[in-house]
Amino acid sequence: MIQKFNQNERRILSFPAVHPCEAVSPATLLTSLITLSQNIINCQSKFFVTQKRYIREVIREIGILLVFFDEIHERGILLPPSTVLCFSELHVSFQKILFLLEDCSREGGRQWILMKSELVASQFRVLIRTVATVLDVLPLNLIDVCGEVKELVELVAKQARKAKIEVDPDDERAMRRVLGVLNQFEKGIEPEFQILKWVLDYLEIRRWSDCNKEIKFLEAEISSQSGDGEEREAQFLGSLLGFMSYCRGVVFDKVDYQNADQTDVRSNMEILNCLNPEDFRCPISLELMTDPVTISTGQTYDRPSIQKWFKAGNTTCPKTGEKLTNMELVPNTNLRKLIHQFCADHGVSLSKTGKKSRDITRTIVPGSPAAAEAMKFLSKFLSRKLVFGPIEQKNKAAYEVRLLAKTNIFNRSCLIEAGTILPLLNLLYSFNKSIQENAIAALLKLSKHADGKKAIVESGGLKSIVAVLKRGISLESRQIAAATIFYLSSVKGYSKLIGEMPEAIPALVDLIKEGTECGKKNAVVAIFGLLLYPENCQRVLYARTVPLLVDILASSDKHELVADSLAVLATLAESYDGTFTILQTSALPLVTRTLQSTTSRAVKEHCVSILLSLCTNGGDDVVAVLAKDPSVMSSLYSLITDGTNHGCKKARSLIKILHKFHETSSSYGQGCQEVTNNEQSVRFL
Repeated sequence: MIQKFNQNERRILSFPAVHPCEAVSPATLLTSLITLSQNIINCQSKFFVTQKRYIREVIREIGILLVFFDEIHERGILLPPSTVLCFSELHVSFQKILFLLEDCSREGGRQWILMKSELVASQFRVLIRTVATVLDVLPLNLIDVCGEVKELVELVAKQARKAKIEVDPDDERAMRRVLGVLNQFEKGIEPEFQILKWVLDYLEIRRWSDCNKEIKFLEAEISSQSGDGEEREAQFLGSLLGFMSYCRGVVFDKVDYQNADQTDVRSNMEILNCLNPEDFRCPISLELMTDPVTISTGQTYDRPSIQKWFKAGNTTCPKTGEKLTNMELVPNTNLRKLIHQFCADHGVSLSKTGKKSRDITRTIVPGSPAAAEAMKFLSKFLSRKLVFGPIEQKNKAAYEVRLLAKTNIFNRSCLIEAGTILPLLNLLYSFNKSIQENAIAALLKLSKHADGKKAIVESGGLKSIVAVLKRGISLESRQIAAATIFYLSSVKGYSKLIGEMPEAIPALVDLIKEGTECGKKNAVVAIFGLLLYPENCQRVLYARTVPLLVDILASSDKHELVADSLAVLATLAESYDGTFTILQTSALPLVTRTLQSTTSRAVKEHCVSILLSLCTNGGDDVVAVLAKDPSVMSSLYSLITDGTNHGCKKARSLIKILHKFHETSSSYGQGCQEVTNNEQSVRFL
C-alpha cells in the first residue's frame, strides 16, 4: 500500500515523502509511479518565475522515464525484486520533485522562492543525482522492454549524472537587489522607486492583487514559524513582508480585485470579527490578560508579564520605550470586566488561553529592523496621500491603512504616529460609499491601540464617528462605527464622553432595530461598553433599549447575540430603575426559560445574574414567581457544579433567597396562594 500525504498540511520547501511499504505489489507501485510522473509533467503548464532552466530539464527527463514505465505497464512485464526496490527509491524522489515544482509555482510564494534559490537548486541537484544513482543500479537487462526505450533510460541516467544545477544568474541578480533594498531600509534609507519596480517586474508581480498574495503568503509563513524557534528565518520573512507591504502601498496606484464576490465576503467577515478584542491580549505575552494593570505611561499589560519585564532590570515601557516615572501597577478594572465578559461569552477559560508565552523581546519589536523602517516610510507615505492625494488615492490609502492595522500592533503605532487619524476622520464626511467604509474601518483598527483611542478623541473624532453611526451612507459603515464605539468605550473617560453625546446611544438603539445580525451584535456590545460608566445606565434605559433586547431573547437563534443581550440586561438590572424597566416587559419568563434550556455556561450565568438582581431590587413579588417554578432550583444547582467562581457565587445567593422565601411562608397552602397573587402583581409592575 502507498500512503498519501495531505498537501494542505505541508509547509513550503518541506518534503515529507512517504516511502512505499515493503509489501507493496509491483503493479501498485508501477501505477503510482506513472501517476506521479504524469503529475510532474503536468507542472509544465504552471507558471514559474524563477528556476526556469533546470525545472524544464527535470520535467523533460521525467517525461522520458514515463515512456519506460508506460511500456512496462502496457505489456504487463513482470518485475524482478531488485527492480521493485529501485522503483521504490524513484517513487520517493519523484514525490519530492513534485513537492519542489509545486512550491516553485505556489501562488504568493514568488519572492520567497527567489530568496531561497540556493536551497531550491541544492534540492533539485540532490534529487536528480539520486535518480541518476537509482538508474545506474537498475537492472535494465532483466526488464523486457524494447532497445529504444532502454537507450532512453540510459540517456536520462547519463544526463542526470552530468547535470549542473546552479542558481540562475538572473535569479541571483534579483536576489541581490532585494537584499540591497532590505539593507537600505535597515539603514533608514528609502529605496528608489525604479529598483522596486524592477524587482516586481522580474517576479511578474504587476498588479496590487499579485502583491497582496505575496503578503498573505509571508504572513502565513511567519505565523507557522512563530513557535518553532526559527528566529533568523522569521526575521528574514519579516523583512520580506516589510518590503512587499511597502511595494503594495507605494508602487501600485489602484486596488484590483480578481473576484468581486470574494471582496464582499471579506468585508462581511471583517464585521463579523471586528469585535475580536486583540487588545485584550498582553503586548508582551500576546495572551489574554487575566490581571490587566496600567503603568505610568498609560499602557496596559498582564501583571505577570510586566513584573517579569521589571525583574529583568528594565525601567522603560515595553511598547513605547519611554522611561517610567515609577513602577506602580494600577489595576485596570474596566478592561478586566470586558475580558471576563468576552471569555464568558465565548466559552474561553482564562487559565487556558493560549500557548506558552513567547520570548518577551519578540512581542515588543517588529519583525526585523528592515521591516520597522519600511513600515515607518510607508506610514508617512500613506499619511501624505490621505492629506494631499486626489480622491482615488485617498481611498486607496485608507484601504491600505485598514489592511496594515488589522492585526499588527507595531503597524498601528507607526500609522498613528505618522498622523493618519485626522485625515481619516475627515474622510468620514465623504459622500462616496467606498471611501467612508474604508475610512471608518481603518479607524476601527487604529482604535484598538491606546494611542489610537487618544488621537481619535483629541482630534474631535467622536462627533464624526457618531455621525457615521447615525447617518452612514451604508449599513456596513454604521455597523463598523458601532464596533469602533465599543473599543473607544473601553476607556472609562471616553465612555462618559460618548454617553453624553445626545445622538450616540439612540443611534446604537436604531442599529439594533435596523442592522443585520452582525450590526445588532456590534450595537449591543457597544452599549455594554458604554455601561462601564454607570451614569450611562439611565441614558440606555431612556432610549428604550430593554424592549429590543427582550425581543432578541424571544426571537433570535444567534447564540452570541443572545448572550450579549443578556449581558446588557444583567448590567441594567443591577439598578432599581433597570429592574423596574425589565419587569415591565416579558423578560422574567424568557430569562427563566433560557436558564432552563440553554447549554451555554455563559448564558446561564447571565440569566442567574439578571434573576438575582430582579429578586434583590424587585422584592418578594419577583421571588414568589421564581419560587413557584421548581426547575429554577435545579438549574441553579447545576450551575454551582459547572459554573465559574463568579457564576457559582451568584447562584448560591439566589438559592439562599429562594430558600428564605419558602422558610418564611406561613404554610405551604398559604405560600401557593401568595405566589399566585404575587405573580399577577409582577406582571403589572
